[in-house]
Amino acid sequence: MSTKPTLHTSVSPALLHLYDLSNSVVVIIDVFRATSTIAAALYNGAKAVIPVDSVPKAIEISKNIGGIAAGERDGQIAEGLQHGNSPLEYHREFIEGKTLVLTTTNGTRLLQMALDKNADTIISGSFPNLSVVCDFLLKEKKNVILGCAGWKDRFNLEDTLFAGAVIHRLKNEFTIHCDSSLMAETMYAKQKNNLIEFAPQLTHYHRLVERFGLIEDIKFCLTNDVANVLPVYNDGKLVTS
Repeated sequence: MSTKPTLHTSVSPALLHLYDLSNSVVVIIDVFRATSTIAAALYNGAKAVIPVDSVPKAIEISKNIGGIAAGERDGQIAEGLQHGNSPLEYHREFIEGKTLVLTTTNGTRLLQMALDKNADTIISGSFPNLSVVCDFLLKEKKNVILGCAGWKDRFNLEDTLFAGAVIHRLKNEFTIHCDSSLMAETMYAKQKNNLIEFAPQLTHYHRLVERFGLIEDIKFCLTNDVANVLPVYNDGKLVTS
């Protein structure tokens, strides 16, 4: 009898150190908005997305390679950059054939943490590429860590809801003895048919919509499979598999 791989959910970067990443696929989840933006850029023909942890580094790398430096801090375009973290900004006419060098408050930091902990394979996931993420995890048959970026090490619901969406589809194929995974799937099952209507209750919704009016970003980030490509981290870059 074959043993199923395991699946765990880390609901905050501050908890990632509790999990063994060395023989696992780590899914970086930052629904509002880094991993949604990464999916959108690659879906629309970006050559690659290079995640970095600082604005100066983003500017330096983009100059060296002729790329586009972009990113946000606390929800708005970071000082010194012309482009932000909106998935709608990276339409095909703008991004096709170019490399996006991206720095964000939460998602790119979590990716670096996964690298530092010797993650075997790193992909990025969000509702816009839900199906291809699930297909990949099924095919790999490896242990899975669903890593939620949260907000500055605090728990958030949108990332946890995406983890729940993955679990909802794959739970019969994995061994899951993990209360955070149970919680994530229970939350998702309750809200799966009205995520956009539920969104105004989310803390990060208020940051993005009430302060910056980014309602169309929110709708995109909560819509399944509108940018259904698989970003895989390889040699410093996220590229489509």
